[in-house]
This record gives sequence, structure tokens and C-alpha cells, in this order.
Amino acid sequence: MNIDLEKYLDVRWVRGGRQFPELDCYGVVNEVRRDMGLEPWPDHAGATVQELPDLAADATSERSGSDMVPGAVAFCYQGSLVQHVAVLVEADGRLMALECNEHHDVTVLPVARFECRFTRVEYYA
Repeated sequence: MNIDLEKYLDVRWVRGGRQFPELDCYGVVNEVRRDMGLEPWPDHAGATVQELPDLAADATSERSGSDMVPGAVAFCYQGSLVQHVAVLVEADGRLMALECNEHHDVTVLPVARFECRFTRVEYYA
């Protein structure tokens, strides 16, 4: 499931963004999943970080945890609350986390480096 990561250089982080190129962390997850030919998750138009715990509860109740595979959604916890989401992609033959945030727009990081920023990360396909 290779995708053109160059496309995401145009993304600008916008709170609640769901329309490319203005996306937030949840918006970029679905944009990437669509580009991979995977089913996007429910849109939750305009949902922000304050709603992530509710989104996570809905999404994870319908799915079981998955292996770390391209297209898997990473739910990132600080303490017991989901604070961020990202999506796994393949880049240079390695599994990476692609994320979008207000400070850096889109970044692609090795999974281990990405995970160390959070208390816990769970993956769902």
C-alpha cells in the first residue's frame, strides 16, 4: 500500500479540518486511508481533540486491536485519555507514523520515535 507522501507536504493543520489540504490529526488519518484504498473511518466533521476520547471509544468498541500494518490508526494516550491520532504508512521500506498537528503540520516519524511521546499507543485497522 504505497502512497505518495509528497502530497501531504501541502497539508495545513486546521482544528476540526476534514477537507484536504486543511486537516487535523483525525482528518489526515482518513485522507491517508482513502489514498491507500482503505475504508475511511466515520467522518466526525469538526471533531477536535476534546472529542477524541469519545471517538476512540466508538471506534475501538467496533474493532479489535490490530497488528501494526500500513493504514492502522494509532490512538495515542496521555495518562488514560486519547490525545492524538496518527496513521501508519510505509516509507523507505519501514513502517512509519504519519501525523498532523498544529505545530508542525504533517510529520512522518519512525514508529518507535513516535510512540515515545505518549503513555500508550494502540493500533486499530
